[in-house]
Amino acid sequence: QVQLVESGGGSVQTGGSLRLSCVASPHTATLMAWFRQVPGKEREGVASIYVADKTYYAEFVKGRFTISQDNAKNTVYLEMSSLKPEDSGMYYCAGSTTAVVEGTIEADDFGYWGQGTQVAVSS
Repeated sequence: QVQLVESGGGSVQTGGSLRLSCVASPHTATLMAWFRQVPGKEREGVASIYVADKTYYAEFVKGRFTISQDNAKNTVYLEMSSLKPEDSGMYYCAGSTTAVVEGTIEADDFGYWGQGTQVAVSS
């Protein structure tokens, strides 16, 4: 069982930056990821990191977002820059420890989820 707690969300203007954190207990999973969701839409994958090393991104965030992991702190980060209003939403941390699929950012491949942290980007 892995528990995930996100933090770092907030309100920023277009072009701004935020860093989201996800603390995992007792430790991070083999595959960790960030997803986001807005009301009325399905949850979409943003980025994933496999064995704290290999990173994968959705096309719409490539070059703007960076996922990283600090195993000493059991924490996964999502550095977001050049934010746009369409980046607004609830951001969720997710983890997978069984039947791990490297490179996936599909919600069905993750069994552990945090409660989310809200990001609002104004124009």
